[in-house]
Amino acid sequence: MYNRTWTPEMGRSMERFILLLHFLLVAIFAELIGAGRDECPESRCRHHGPAIRFPFRLKDRQPEHCGYPGFDLYCNDNNQAVLELPSSVKLLVKNINYKSHEIQVYDEHACLPRQLPHLKLSASPFQFKSSYSLGDYTFLNCSSTEESWSQIPCLSGLGYDICAIPSDGFVHDFQLLSCTKVYNVSSLPYELFGYQNIVLHLNWSYSICEDCEAKGRKCGLKKNNRAEPETQCLGKLPKGALTKRLEVIGAVFGSILLVLGIVLVLYRAHRLDKIKKEYQVKIENFLVDYKALKPTRYSYADIKRITNQLKDKLGEGGYGTVFKGNLTNEILVAVKILNNITGNGEDFINEVGTMATIHHVNVVRLVGFCADGSKRALVYEFLPNESLEKFIFSQDDKKHFLGWEKLQDIALGTAKGIEYLHQGCDQRILHFDIKPHNILLDGNFNPKISDFGLAKLCSKEESVVSMTAARGTMGYIAPEMLSRNFGNVSYKSDIYSFGMMLLEMVGGRKNIDIRVENPSQAYFPEWVYNSLDKGEELRIRIEKVGDAKIAKKLTIVGLWCIQWYPVDRPSMKVVVQMLEGDGDNLIMPPNPFASTIQMNSTVTY
Repeated sequence: MYNRTWTPEMGRSMERFILLLHFLLVAIFAELIGAGRDECPESRCRHHGPAIRFPFRLKDRQPEHCGYPGFDLYCNDNNQAVLELPSSVKLLVKNINYKSHEIQVYDEHACLPRQLPHLKLSASPFQFKSSYSLGDYTFLNCSSTEESWSQIPCLSGLGYDICAIPSDGFVHDFQLLSCTKVYNVSSLPYELFGYQNIVLHLNWSYSICEDCEAKGRKCGLKKNNRAEPETQCLGKLPKGALTKRLEVIGAVFGSILLVLGIVLVLYRAHRLDKIKKEYQVKIENFLVDYKALKPTRYSYADIKRITNQLKDKLGEGGYGTVFKGNLTNEILVAVKILNNITGNGEDFINEVGTMATIHHVNVVRLVGFCADGSKRALVYEFLPNESLEKFIFSQDDKKHFLGWEKLQDIALGTAKGIEYLHQGCDQRILHFDIKPHNILLDGNFNPKISDFGLAKLCSKEESVVSMTAARGTMGYIAPEMLSRNFGNVSYKSDIYSFGMMLLEMVGGRKNIDIRVENPSQAYFPEWVYNSLDKGEELRIRIEKVGDAKIAKKLTIVGLWCIQWYPVDRPSMKVVVQMLEGDGDNLIMPPNPFASTIQMNSTVTY
């Protein structure tokens, strides 16, 4: 008789074998029982919470095969559904749309940026969905900042601000002081920095159960030995199927059990490795595609759908008509339908070609465009407070007067936007139509420069721009645009227009106004210069202490900008510095209205 000593190692091997046999039996009988009942029913963490079904599953409540790998959810102590992304990034689930394959998530503490350094989306089956674009951002620890757009309030503290700026931008484009780099984060949606309580939109692949859902059938995982998980459409088994399965499985179970255990272990290891590599490749390809994104091109049918068949008109002018539209329930846009295009369509080309390269908090964002046959349209971000013109030329001063502090903020923001166009882009952008009508205001009255139809691009080394005809709006056009006797056309032409706009903001009316009672005040820039030169008060609307000082500062800066000769005007960088100062050290500029020739030229406006 053959005898062999029973060793501890043999015992441990047997224990592992029994444990494996136990798990296999549980899995097999779970499948058999599942033939007669649904062990993966739709579930929720709370009564009004999002419905959870395949490809999602609730961990610790449902078996693994009830969900696709990487789609695990769990319920927290408050019975809220939680999605855990790599690495240990936990987000609450607001909604799941199984038709569009989209899950909406948000941070429980309204401070999503705190978790961003740990987020490794490439190791998950999800990808960001953005209505604009994805970008790389650098987080900085700064002693102070005036850029409210870039601040992360929930990360900032007393005496320091945590800010996020586009990694491909220039730090000097933002008003940041004494900053230290904290970390970089790649491929974030643009709208992440536009709201305090941001809701992130994540997509998963349409290849998971797309056909089943289209047929209105349930979906689940196939139980096979393939490396890649497969899904199948589920239906009710016919009567007798359970008995037949028991007979077949009982007959072959003993002979294949050991082989099946080994195969399952190898299969699981191989499957996880392959899934990880495939998701990594998918995310990398996705990011490469997003780097090349430009404003979206829409068909005219898309434009009509976005604007609800051109229903809500915001305004109309010689350039065309503007309608309010919706890209989604949360993202509003303004759609400018251009009039019938004649000639070579230079204005349309200028607008799209120029704005596609611009990204600045004080420049309106071009979301997309339409060039469908003879139809032309431009799709912008929606700015609810319309244009600056509405607030400085209004007859109802009590209703529309913004106050001098807000006017100063608008002037400074506009100046920063122009400085960015002149110095912050790869090529210098000359706007040539700066005026109140083209300064739009968002919900917080932050200014954004719009309408680049007359813009011209040139290298930063060019000090002179060739022009075949004057561009702009009368009353804002620089003298050198009309006569080269005053000098050459350059970026200083935009500074002249900005100065005329500043003086209109101070006067609360057009610079030329023949309706005023005193004829000497008909041309406001000359009248206000003479008043300041004589030490007289400006006699404009003053509501509280400090208003007169702000009005005087804006006036002096405006008078510096409208010097007749370009060489006498400051650069926009100097203008920004003057507007940021308290105004005590500003000196009066030379009188631009001194000579008879210049005064005669003034009358032609």
